[in-house]
Amino acid sequence: MGRRRARGTGRPGGAWHVTARVAVVGEALVDLLWPTGSRTARAVPGGSPANVAVGLHRLRRPVTLLTSWGDDPPGALVGEHLARIGVEVVRLPTEGPARTTVALAYLAENGSAHYDFLTSWAPAALPLPEDTAVVHTGSLAVAVDPGASRVLELARQQRALGRMVVADLNVRPAVRPDRAAYRALAERLAEEVRVLKASDEDLGWLYPERGTEEAAETLRALGPELVVVTRGPQGALGLTAAHRIAVPAPEVRVVDTVGAGDAFQAALLDALATRGAVPTEPEELRRVLTRCARCAALTCAREGADPPTRAQLDGTESL
Repeated sequence: MGRRRARGTGRPGGAWHVTARVAVVGEALVDLLWPTGSRTARAVPGGSPANVAVGLHRLRRPVTLLTSWGDDPPGALVGEHLARIGVEVVRLPTEGPARTTVALAYLAENGSAHYDFLTSWAPAALPLPEDTAVVHTGSLAVAVDPGASRVLELARQQRALGRMVVADLNVRPAVRPDRAAYRALAERLAEEVRVLKASDEDLGWLYPERGTEEAAETLRALGPELVVVTRGPQGALGLTAAHRIAVPAPEVRVVDTVGAGDAFQAALLDALATRGAVPTEPEELRRVLTRCARCAALTCAREGADPPTRAQLDGTESL
């Protein structure tokens, strides 16, 4: 089977057309947001891959979300949310009864979140759209079996076919507390992707004995052309074989950080789909990371996972 190009794409390795499709594989769930000191939690639809798909949709990037949820009240909330936004969804068949994953997000006074999960991720098949140019996955989708093993195999297959495969580790110790096992999983994933994103917190948990850059370089040496590290208010870092590029985070009034990393990832995927190649030259990489950091910052200025539109990101429309 040869490489299948996205509609309207240009030559392989060159700048692809704006219609290049991103397929996002992973969970859609319900977050129970519980602020410190509150007696009540608020249910909102989310999930890292679902948030990334929403972010891409708002950036006017063709995107298909391959996910699953149950026929239960949380699932109804997820389905209504994605339908209202207009994200194209492939609801995957599952092995056994499907139920919707629920995340309990404890919100600290500074807006940061700590998560616990009631998970379900058992897709029976992962049928990508024919015009997929970029495949993205990460978070629970690569950590919760039996689905995680199938997603890793999908990543291996798709990279062998020539598609650009991208992942966001988005480490969730609550679902896989064995650090050594999680580290081994992250390293297997790194072998199958061209671009890998992680936060400094992800790397600090996976490699507590190493600094952020050393941990990122460990993963980059396994295969990715680019490893991107998000560092919260310190901005972001991009590592290639030849360069280390750091960009600052724009100053904003932080409401909360929910969905900020997913908004960053949506902007990164949009850039990769536009270019059809990994940005490895310093100035190009700096421009891409700066735009991604702005996308994350704009999300932090609003409550919940509420990424900006393309016009808002480009500054042609107010928030």
